[in-house]
Amino acid sequence: MAAGGAAVVIGDIVTFLTASANWHGPEGIPTRLLEHVQYSFVAVLIALLVALPTGLLIGHTGKGTAVVAAIANSLRALPTIGLLIFFVVLISPHIHGKGDAAYLIPSEIVLVLLAIPSILSNTYAGVENVDPAARDAASGMGMTGSQVLFKVELPCALPLIMSGVRSATLQVVATTTIAAFVSLGGLGRYVFDGQAQQDYAQMAAGAVLVALLAVLADFGLALVQRAIVSRGISGRYARRGAAAVPDRTDALTADVVEAEVVRA
Repeated sequence: MAAGGAAVVIGDIVTFLTASANWHGPEGIPTRLLEHVQYSFVAVLIALLVALPTGLLIGHTGKGTAVVAAIANSLRALPTIGLLIFFVVLISPHIHGKGDAAYLIPSEIVLVLLAIPSILSNTYAGVENVDPAARDAASGMGMTGSQVLFKVELPCALPLIMSGVRSATLQVVATTTIAAFVSLGGLGRYVFDGQAQQDYAQMAAGAVLVALLAVLADFGLALVQRAIVSRGISGRYARRGAAAVPDRTDALTADVVEAEVVRA
């Protein structure tokens, strides 16, 4: 019985996703998908602009880590729906005119607050845990503090930073569905409209689309990470005719020497 019910639900989801009517018009899947991507991209971009410089500064100086950790943990514990309603009530009365700004701004604020902790924590942790030998080698070559940060610490911390960006992106893509709770678009529209209409196939299809988008976003960021992270840091560093160098310290030192040559 349960297996038969699951087959019916899966069939209804496939029917919804393959119906041509659901792929056209202002409420079609491409339109909702584009809205969802736009909301998510803006939130992650703003979070990066806030959290990345702050994390780099804190990780480089070693000051304020306890405060930042407490703030990051507090932001993770905030209820998103409750926070969204709070900001809508607080902000929307002060925004006049046409458009969705009265609901879009509160939604983006909530998503940015959701994305900041992962990026901020991973950034300062990545910089803070850079091998001291790499820092000492850079300082011994005459690099200034800012040069050490951007040419040694940042490249070495990139894997952890990208891990935070990927985690934040997954959280934002999954949570952007709440935008539909305040009458905005996105894939969450299918979830909330389906709930209101008791159309469970539509709800499930919306959830499937969100999950697929999250997987694709993570895959894309994984490719970006592979492209921008040094092979020596990621463990893909190899010498001609030899296997990958297992010693991470040697790889870090190689990157420092390479950075110094470029600077010179």
